[in-house]
Amino acid sequence: MNKSNSLYRDIVTGLFFATGIFSFVSGQFVISTMLFGAASLSSNLDVAKQVRI
Repeated sequence: MNKSNSLYRDIVTGLFFATGIFSFVSGQFVISTMLFGAASLSSNLDVAKQVRI
């Protein structure tokens, strides 16, 4: 995997997670649930995988 793609994915995952924690603390439970789900998806999906024939 490309190192820059991994760095960007880690940054996005961290931002989703941190924002989810802040929204959970402030009482916005639906938004925090969606942000935790987005963090989970962004950490587990490989979006730029090349196909070799």
